[in-house]
Amino acid sequence: MKEHKASALTFGVAVALVAGVTLGNGGANVMPVFVDDFASRFRMSDAGAGLVAATQLMATAVVTLLLAERAARPGRVRMTRLGLAVAGVGFLGATAAPEPVTLILANLVLGAGLGAVYAAATAALAATDDADKASAITISGVVGVTALLIMAVPEANHNLGEGAGFLLMALCCLAAWPLVRRLPDRPATPGTAPAAGDRSAGASMAKPSVVLLAGTALLWAVTQGAWSYASVLGRQHTGMSHSAVSAVLAISSVVALVGAVIGPAAAQRFGRMRSMAAFVSVQALAMALLIFTHDPVLFVGAAVLWQACQLAVLVQTLAAAALIDPTGRLVASLSGAGALGTGVGPLAVGSVLDGAGAGVLSVVLAIGTFVASLPLLRMTVASTAVTQEQRPAPAPLSEIG
Repeated sequence: MKEHKASALTFGVAVALVAGVTLGNGGANVMPVFVDDFASRFRMSDAGAGLVAATQLMATAVVTLLLAERAARPGRVRMTRLGLAVAGVGFLGATAAPEPVTLILANLVLGAGLGAVYAAATAALAATDDADKASAITISGVVGVTALLIMAVPEANHNLGEGAGFLLMALCCLAAWPLVRRLPDRPATPGTAPAAGDRSAGASMAKPSVVLLAGTALLWAVTQGAWSYASVLGRQHTGMSHSAVSAVLAISSVVALVGAVIGPAAAQRFGRMRSMAAFVSVQALAMALLIFTHDPVLFVGAAVLWQACQLAVLVQTLAAAALIDPTGRLVASLSGAGALGTGVGPLAVGSVLDGAGAGVLSVVLAIGTFVASLPLLRMTVASTAVTQEQRPAPAPLSEIG
């Protein structure tokens, strides 16, 4: 079997990674805008709109997990483009959907397509020659492009008519087609890329630990669930206006890009395990403070600090997974688990908020963050060992977590 060296992180590779990861996770990131659109278009109740959203998010998560092993083999560009094509058809179907049943089916299709894109694009992160830098650049680019989409989609709906936002996303899939050709198409480590159809080789690839995947899903359920209610809690607890809270959350998301830069730098200076533990601790405390506080100043500070630490944790997690398993399977699996947590988080957090109140919720989320991070922290220890051994063959993932 031929050796495949790690791909240099050129401008073209960075653009391909940003395009793939942005669209792969685009449904989740732009979902609040989508919900406003189809809830208004079809006069849906909150429960009905939530069902449509859950259909897309769960389809993305499940397909990402199912295709994680396939994404660890050559052919990522082809897989990404197939996912873009399927997602594009789904977006067009959602644009033209005449009634809710068709809309749900269209979201199921586009979610599946985005899952294929997400699996391939995140797996490709592991094939670069600098996992920390690749993760930081990709996440920073995704945050920036997503911010533009969040502004552009409602503008399209307002100026061109209801459903036009889905059409815009379909055009984004078309625009991404030539950009993703520079995705690292093969795993970086010799002997880890079984040819398609080679079942004996594929069977030897270790599977990610269930505990690790569950911890990742829980972390994102906590994070995204809390984020879904941040605006509501900010208005109810601090007395800030809707526009003021929205501005705070938007600004905190942009300022949080500092976390994507600080994360790798802290890992190099203090060690990946120590810096990751610090970011997780601050993230948990900031999240609890944001939910519990009634002071506008503390709310603003907690929002910025929370989002910055979240990005730092995300970048370090992706980098650690890429170092442990250069085939990309672990990165793709963790991405799928995170998407699964994103899908169930708002429902779970909303249930706790309604049943026990914000005070209990802040404690639950802080504890949940610490518990969920334990398998990830153990993974960073394994990544440090791999780094010291100068990237040998992938460590047995079944032993992680």
